Amino acid sequence: MGEIVKVGDQVPNFKLQASNGKEVELADYAGKKLVIYFYPRDMTPGCTTESCDFRDFNGQFGSNHTEVIGISPDDLASHEQFVDKHELPFLLLSDTEHTVSELFGVWKLRSWNGEEFMGIERSTFLLDEQGKLIKEWRSVSVEGHVNEVLEAVKNS
Repeated sequence: MGEIVKVGDQVPNFKLQASNGKEVELADYAGKKLVIYFYPRDMTPGCTTESCDFRDFNGQFGSNHTEVIGISPDDLASHEQFVDKHELPFLLLSDTEHTVSELFGVWKLRSWNGEEFMGIERSTFLLDEQGKLIKEWRSVSVEGHVNEVLEAVKNS
C-alpha cells in the first residue's frame, strides 16, 4: 500500500466510475473546493442519513463554490438506486477495488456483531481549489457532521 494522504498534501489525481455512468477524475473539480465523504454502504441507515444531510445542504455547499461527492465500495447499480431513491444531487463514486479508500487511509479492519471484516471507516475530507487536502474528519458520527463540514468550508 502506498502513502496515505495527510492534511497539507496535494491529493494525487484518481479516476472512478460515477453514478451518472461516466468516469470521473479528481482533476474535473479543479478550481472548486471539494468535499469527499467515504461511507460504508448504500441503503444502510447511517449512510442514508449522512447522504440525505449532504443533499439537504447541497445548495449551501454550492453557494460556497464547493462540490460534494460520496465514495463507497458499492457498484454502480447500487449507487444509481441509492441516488434515485433519495434524489441525491451529487455523484457517488464506485471504489470497488478500494484504491481511493486506501489512498485516504479509510479502508480498515472493522468489527460488527463480533465479526471482523475489511470495510470503510466513515470519513470526510475537504480539498481546496488546487486539490490540496485542507481538513479531515475520521471515524465520523453522522449527527451534526454535515454542519461541521459546511462551517469548515465557509471558513476556508
